[in-house]
Parts: sequence; structure tokens; C-alpha cells
Amino acid sequence: MSRKIHIFDTTLRDGEQVPGAKLNKRQKLEIAQQLARLGVDIIEAGFPCSSPEDLQAVKNIAQQVRGPVITGLARAVKEDVDAVWEAVRDAERPRIHVFLGSSDIHIQKKLRRDRNAAVEMAVEAVKYAKGFCEDVEFSTEDGSRTDFEFLCRIIDATIKAGATVINVPDTVGYSVPEEYGSIIRRLRESVPALDRVILSVHCHNDLGLAVANSLAAVHNGADQVECTINGIGERAGNASLEEIVMVLRTRYAGQLHTEIDTREIYRTSRIVSRLMNIVIQPNKAIVGGNAFAHSSGVHQDGVLKDRTTYEIMKPEDLGIKQQRKIVLTARSGRSALRHRLGELGYHLEGDVFERVYSRFINVADRKKEIRTQDLESIVEIEVSKVAESFTLHSFQIMSGNTLMPFASVTLIKDGEHKTDAANGNGPVDACFNAIERITGVCGKLRDYDLKAVTMGRDALGEAMVRVEINGVVYSGIGTSPDVIEASARAYLNAFNRYFVNGIGAVNGINAVNGMKAVDGAKSVNVGERTG
Repeated sequence: MSRKIHIFDTTLRDGEQVPGAKLNKRQKLEIAQQLARLGVDIIEAGFPCSSPEDLQAVKNIAQQVRGPVITGLARAVKEDVDAVWEAVRDAERPRIHVFLGSSDIHIQKKLRRDRNAAVEMAVEAVKYAKGFCEDVEFSTEDGSRTDFEFLCRIIDATIKAGATVINVPDTVGYSVPEEYGSIIRRLRESVPALDRVILSVHCHNDLGLAVANSLAAVHNGADQVECTINGIGERAGNASLEEIVMVLRTRYAGQLHTEIDTREIYRTSRIVSRLMNIVIQPNKAIVGGNAFAHSSGVHQDGVLKDRTTYEIMKPEDLGIKQQRKIVLTARSGRSALRHRLGELGYHLEGDVFERVYSRFINVADRKKEIRTQDLESIVEIEVSKVAESFTLHSFQIMSGNTLMPFASVTLIKDGEHKTDAANGNGPVDACFNAIERITGVCGKLRDYDLKAVTMGRDALGEAMVRVEINGVVYSGIGTSPDVIEASARAYLNAFNRYFVNGIGAVNGINAVNGMKAVDGAKSVNVGERTG
């Protein structure tokens, strides 16, 4: 009989801890609703004690998302547990998730306590949480580096205190599969009380072994896997949900299964990538752009004769729509665009459709044809776009290998056109400086990425930036066949995120005298900007 593996998604908690990936309440709710459609068993919606905004975001999800268990993370202190319960109490199926470092290095260096005190803290926290909620998960942070006898002791104590789920994380990604699998097997053998609860694992990818370690744990008795969409998370990330699910489906059908609707995997991956502005590498397993691409003549010949010669999964099983022979150009009207969007699963109405149509026409005027990837990029950026304090109207560039790059930029705010100009060490840098002069806000460019959404010399360029403003990192994304325009749109998008978050009123044009100093300068290959 096939054994169910519970999928615990922590994209909205561990995944959101990636620098620059901060989501607002609306965006977190959108992802949570998609995770429910995907069929995850548990959504860890956030860390409520971290901020009032995150508490409210988790609360919104608990009130509006039905199906999965909704949980939030808490340290082993009463204030954190109170915050989680306030956030999840309205959920259809609430859970409180408490964690405490269990390795000696965590107990001694971080907690400044001894083992006995750690057990006492864990037991008290679980008992306190149990007073609010029947479903309580306890995590032994850094479990893979914890003395095994002590690990057994703290697990047994917290089960007796009322924990219904025990999680043993490989917090720093240090384990290897045979070792981690052995820990799970020995725990099953040594702690009889584990038969009464769900045994969970949470693996990080510091050595690239998060998925392998998770699978080793499953084969040795783990019931739940904690993971994230696209494998995002602290440092090198977490175990990738889509990889875990598809390995179980592809290799262990009939033995192990999940409740995931795999046809929602690709859509979920794209939504998370867009809203968090985290690029999916082309060779990423399952959802990468090259996952079902074939360039070798031998491979192409084999696939044309029989798909299974080089493909072990069907793209349609992941919700990936096959490229169709439908050509969209600037001459295509609203009806043709709406029909093609419907084929791709997008049903847009009103202002949202009009924004997509306007952007489609703008891009189509400069391309021979709009391909599926172009259209998906346009739709997903326009649908998830934040409210714009400033809108890009136009820009002009003067640049050359013997000229000082110069940019004149016009932005629209509250219907008024605002124009300014600036020099830079490249045309992109000059545009960025002009944007800062108009908005009256300075930023430090921390990351810059530019890629082609499609192939060809007229490919749609997609720029992603991370900009530090007043000590906080904001991400931005922009697309255009013109890479300078795409970069300017991305930079302005990051600034609009800053203004939407209410971190400073915009009072027209404030003087920005001269060019700013940028820390940690490094070259970027197309923008010529440093930072």
C-alpha cells in the first residue's frame, strides 16, 4: 500500500528570508492561494513575531485560504507563541510551529544555556502552545548536528508535552544522505513515542544535498518533508518542492505518494519567481527553461521518434503548455490576444486586460512576433505590478566609447510629467541617476541581472535588480526589447516598491546634488553601473 508523504511548504517563511524577496500582504495571499490549488498539506505562512505586517499577512491567509493546515513559526518563548496563535487562530486547520536549537553549538553559543535548560524551554513552549492549539509542531533546530542521545531525549520530552509533529532539520545543510537517513531510522528505533506523531524533515542545500537528504529521510521513515517552491530559502536554499514531488511520482509510484496536483507546479513556480523577483536558472530541474529543451541533433532525432528516449516526464503533467503555431504581432487585436491568453490559462478582464494589451502593443511594435514566453512575461509582470507612484514615460540616451554617457528621463507622477537628466558611467547608470534625481531618493544597486526571455536578436529582455534604499533591499523587474528600457523599468519598479511600503512620502522633486558614492563597486556586463 502506498504511503502518503505530507508536503509542508515554507516558501512564505523560509523562502521569504532571501534578501530582497520581501512580499507585501497581497502578494503573500496570492501565493498562499496558489499553494492551496497546488495541493500542499501545510502552508507555513510566516514568522508572525517578526513584524506586525507579517502577523497581519499570516492572519489574512488563515482567514481566507481553505484546505491546507496554516501555521507560523515561533521561538520557544511565550511572546512568539502568542503571536502565532493570534495569526492562525481563524484558520480552518491551525498549527503552531515551535523551534529551539538542540545542538551543543546552538545551546551553548546562541542560547547560552545547558542541555537541561534547553529541554525545559522546549517542553514549556510546547505545553504553552498546546493550551491554544491541538496541532503543535516542534523543531529541533540543527538536529542533524545534535548529539543523538540528547536528540532522542528532547524529542521524547516534547512528544510527552503534547507535540503532534516532530521536525528534525538539517539546518545548515551539513549532512550527507546515508548519515541523515541513518539518523531518521535510528530515531524511529530509539523513540517509541514517534509512532504516535508525524516525523518531519527540513533540509537546507548548502552542499547541494537538500533533496537527496530529504529522500533518504523519507525512505527511512519520515512522514513529512518541509520544502519551498523553486528551492528558495536561506543561503543556498531549501529542498525544492517540485523536485521532491516529481521524484516520488516518477520513481516511487505505488510506494510513496503526495496529494500535489502536479499540473499546478509550473504556474506556482512562475508566480513565486515573479512576485519574489528571483530568477529561475535555465537548467533548474523540473521548472527551468531548459528542462524540456533539446539542442543536440541526436537528442532531437530521438525525441521526434519517441519522446521517452530523452524525456522521463511529460511537460503537460507539470502544467507546461506546449508552444503553439500562433503568431501574435502588433497587428493582432484584442480578440486575438484574449484568445491566446485563454489558451495559456489567463482569463483577464477590465483594467488588468487593458494594461496587458497596452504593454503587448508597446512590445509588439518592436518585435516581429510575440512568442509564448514573451506573453507570459508581459502578463505576469503586469498582473503582479505594484501601485506606481512614478510611471516611466520616456527616456533619451547619448552614449559612445568617446562620450560621457548622458540620459534624459521623463516620469509621470499624479498626471504631471517630471523630467531630469544625469550623467553616468554607462547609459544604464545614467538612467538610474536621472530616476533618482526625479524621485528624490538615492539607492545602492546590490544586484543586477539581465536575460533574454526568448531567442533571437529581437528577444524580449528581462532585467531584475535589488536596490538598497535607507538600509532596506527592494527588488524590481522590467521587460522590454530595449535592455536599457528594461533596466530603467526594473529600477523604477524597485523604487515604487519602496514608496508603496510607506517608507517615505514622495513630495515632488527633491534636490539630489551630484552623483552618490556607491559601496562595493563591481562591473556589470551590460549596464555599466557599479554597486
